[in-house]
Amino acid sequence: MSAFDPIPLTSIPGFRFGHYTDQDGGTGCTAIVAPTGAVGGVDVRGAAPASRETDLLRPENTVDEVHAVILSGGSAFGLEAASGAARELEEHGIGLDVGVARVPIVCSSCLFDLAFGRADVRPSSVAGILAVRDALSREPGAALDEGNVGAGTGATVGKLNGPDCCMKSGLGARAFRLGPLMVGAISAVNAVGNVIDPATQEPVAGMRATADGTTIVDMEDAMLAAAEQVTMPLDRTNTTISCIVTNTCLTKAQATKVAQMAADAYAHTIRPTHTSNDGDTIYVLASGHLGAEESSSLPIDLIGLAATRALEAAIVAGCTESEGAGGLPAHRDLA
Repeated sequence: MSAFDPIPLTSIPGFRFGHYTDQDGGTGCTAIVAPTGAVGGVDVRGAAPASRETDLLRPENTVDEVHAVILSGGSAFGLEAASGAARELEEHGIGLDVGVARVPIVCSSCLFDLAFGRADVRPSSVAGILAVRDALSREPGAALDEGNVGAGTGATVGKLNGPDCCMKSGLGARAFRLGPLMVGAISAVNAVGNVIDPATQEPVAGMRATADGTTIVDMEDAMLAAAEQVTMPLDRTNTTISCIVTNTCLTKAQATKVAQMAADAYAHTIRPTHTSNDGDTIYVLASGHLGAEESSSLPIDLIGLAATRALEAAIVAGCTESEGAGGLPAHRDLA
């Protein structure tokens, strides 16, 4: 148990993953489905979240079974995708048994991509249905598309100088095994700040000095230099949304603590992060497939550390796996 071994995110038992992508509209959504239910937690650090059912995940509240997390573009309009996801899950008999029906518990968070593609095109309930269908149709362990797909379709980073000087980012997914422990992360990276590789401290994607430039400017230095003249071109138009999945057994309180620890990944990779213009949110889902006895031998801090490392890698991958679009370059174009 001395090293993290990379594994496919889709190999973690108890979860299925799928996308709906609208390249023409520049938006989409991603479904993380737990067909037999999972214990959930959440941590919201950004000041401009667009979310559904986050209060349900508070440890003092009674429902402790989550069936899906929907990460979506479309700003608050994109929350509609979660309703479609719930409808599709019900069709498959997935949900909380309340006697007269099964009620799927679907949490959701959205990022702002209305300024990237078409502002009048947002993930709808149909998008949520199709994302869940895609997730349930994939074989466990099958490759999952990254980059300009799903919730990352219209994602961008590095926006202090306005939309012309930012870069294209997207969705990343990474997972690790440490002995019996399996932890993965999926993240749609749409931050105000620049993305940094924590292993090298080098910029991966972010703000460029000019619209046709290829040099990434240190955004924190630029903010300090501008001092009180700093203004965002568009307020509350960002957000990095993520979901951690693990095969362990966790309580809601433990899942919440893992989410809080994993938020360090944002600080390690996004500069600046958790700003007043971001709605940063991290979900944690624990399938319990490892079993209670073996899970009890794993320190919660170890699980939190593994989640942090997985999320760091997923955020970086959200930029390295993306392609230039909408007139904006991506990491691979500058590299």
